[in-house]
Amino acid sequence: MKVGVRAHDYGRMGIKELAALLHEEGYEAAQLALPKAFQEINSYEDITLKKLEQIRTAFEEQKVDIPVFGCYMDLGNPDDQVREYAVKTLKTCLSLGKELGAKVVGTETAYPHLSAEERLQWKPYMRDSILRVMEEAVRVDMRLAVEPVWWHPLEDLETTLDIVKRVGDEAHLRLIFDASNLLKTPEDTDQDAAWSTWLEAVGAYVDVMHIKDFTLGAAGEYQPEVLGAGVMKYDAVSRWLAKQNREIYLLREEMNPQFAKEDIAFMRKL
Repeated sequence: MKVGVRAHDYGRMGIKELAALLHEEGYEAAQLALPKAFQEINSYEDITLKKLEQIRTAFEEQKVDIPVFGCYMDLGNPDDQVREYAVKTLKTCLSLGKELGAKVVGTETAYPHLSAEERLQWKPYMRDSILRVMEEAVRVDMRLAVEPVWWHPLEDLETTLDIVKRVGDEAHLRLIFDASNLLKTPEDTDQDAAWSTWLEAVGAYVDVMHIKDFTLGAAGEYQPEVLGAGVMKYDAVSRWLAKQNREIYLLREEMNPQFAKEDIAFMRKL
């Protein structure tokens, strides 16, 4: 197991500066959304082989792995132009991610917070997009990792299993497991049973987990918290991790640098 972070939670920095900071903070890995993380890169279209080499070299020197090349795209959007841009960009990033040496290229399946009706409407578009991107993943031999989120088209275990079955390629399709993004109703969810069920069903596809915690305010608003201070219960995740004999990356999201040490300690205990 290796502990890491979503790098741009520290803000945009120079390539060498960010790699050095992450090493100093004690991280062994980082999820990189390049335009959000680096001052030298302003968009996915701005990425060059020279810049990828600079990033790869800087992170290798600091002994910080790059498990996820983040390219989160609106894959289920019914708007043809939006969806076409998403598919095209994600396909390009598969080659860029491989050049960088990332383990996977990661994406969710939508941007907005969708209603149940919208999620149903967006699912066929999401499936089509994933299947089209997977053709490129196979062609360039790079892994695509999709992240289930309850307010997106890839909303639940049933839909996730459907995608896994339709793709039928464990070598190129992976999953990013974020339990907090699947916790729709904290007050009446048996998290131990829920995460055990998820990991028993699709754990073989999970190489990366996002770890975060939250509470809900009086009006139901989402409030990030230090790990262990919110509603999340990771006991089932911890038991699953203990049984694994392969590299699993635990990546902190929504990190507050002020509490980085506490969060790293929490993840190591998992």
